[in-house]
Amino acid sequence: MVCLKAWYNVFMLWKYLLVLIISMIPLIELRGAIPVAVGMDLGLPEWAVLITAIIGNMIPVPIIYLFARKFLEWGAKRKWKPLKQFCNFCLKKGEKAGDKLLKKAGNYGTYFALFLFVAIPIPGTGAWTGTLAASILKLDFKKTMIAIMAGVLVAGLIMLAASLGLFKVIFGG
Repeated sequence: MVCLKAWYNVFMLWKYLLVLIISMIPLIELRGAIPVAVGMDLGLPEWAVLITAIIGNMIPVPIIYLFARKFLEWGAKRKWKPLKQFCNFCLKKGEKAGDKLLKKAGNYGTYFALFLFVAIPIPGTGAWTGTLAASILKLDFKKTMIAIMAGVLVAGLIMLAASLGLFKVIFGG
């Protein structure tokens, strides 16, 4: 009996790891992990799926923030032309868009815009993209982490509600 319980615990751990790993994948993030967990009926409590997906989505965020701009600056100095062109393009495009945003939104408006960008679960938005933008714009680390975390939490709640069919109940269908 003890052996069966041990195997059951290992099996449950793999389910949590699946949600955690899927939510760490760029462009998929928790926007994909939560519907997968609910759709596959993994037998995990919804609150546990949400928390696991949020943790998984947030794990790469500080790493992206701290190293993305450094990588782009490093790549812009390389001799290999495709890498150099790509890195220069990203830096110039990001800085141009950032300057435009800062002029329109101001300092705190920028963090609110970052929050909204991450919170609204549509393709191309999310923690990875938002953090990359914040890194390129050299936004404050602590304020960026708070905005991204809040956005991930809201996106997770939206995706959980959608995955559980609450939107169908609310809006009819």
